[in-house]
Amino acid sequence: MDYIKKAPITGCLKNIINILWTFSAASDRVGVGCFVNSCGKCAACKAGQEQFCEKGTVIVFDSKDYDGTVTQGGYSQAIVVKDHFVLHIPDELSLANAAPLLCAGITTYNPLKQYNIGKDSRVAIIGLGGLGHIAVQFAAKMGADVTVFGHSESKREEAAKFGATGYEILKDTEDFQPLAGQFDFILNTVAVDLDLNNYMPLLKFNGVFCYVGIPSDEIHLNLFSIFGNQANLTASNVGGIAMTQEMLNFAAKNDVKPQIEMIGIDDVPTAYQNILDSKVHYRYVIDMSTLK
Repeated sequence: MDYIKKAPITGCLKNIINILWTFSAASDRVGVGCFVNSCGKCAACKAGQEQFCEKGTVIVFDSKDYDGTVTQGGYSQAIVVKDHFVLHIPDELSLANAAPLLCAGITTYNPLKQYNIGKDSRVAIIGLGGLGHIAVQFAAKMGADVTVFGHSESKREEAAKFGATGYEILKDTEDFQPLAGQFDFILNTVAVDLDLNNYMPLLKFNGVFCYVGIPSDEIHLNLFSIFGNQANLTASNVGGIAMTQEMLNFAAKNDVKPQIEMIGIDDVPTAYQNILDSKVHYRYVIDMSTLK
């Protein structure tokens, strides 16, 4: 779920946990993403990877800042942030569309850039939900040949609309076999238990399987499933401030937009139940001017 408040302050709430902000002032359109402070001195910070700050990155919501205060993100009436952590929102992006990009957008853009996805890449995206539908757009606009791995026919047409050229329904082990050795990069956007022994052989040699949807349970892997193609298994965090700004600029230039549904504050209980029931297509944005 994403959260916006009408000017002068707008905020974004994802799954009622991660609070993000966008602001509309007299002349500036800016946003605050997943974190609001870091030491600025360690190797990670100097490399533009503030999310890995050695002192500890201060998350925008429910995180203790260095002065002892607790961040409140979208639950607060105002937010004070160092200018380094404030991002420019390009004019081509509405504040409502920018809000989900500050979380789901950078979550999916970062690994695609990290592994040099481009016109010669064949990419598979697992899941076409809140993360997946944005990942498909980014990968396609980067020039990759994109296939979505789904579990039913219900989203085949939507996958094509977002830029996918292929759609595969994978349920049984035999469904995977025709796809062996076809993909340079597989991005998992769903937080469910997957049989990696089926997925890893789908990669080309030295291919990468990357998690951004993180399951709560331990994963299990037979090493022989990556031995034959020397495949790589990894996970990706969000990107740093510079990467987040690059993502916003890329989205604006290439017309990458989350599919959102605007709701009022009174609709939150129903929306939350829809999240639990997997009925969201694909991001809720709350108009906080409806808060009385």
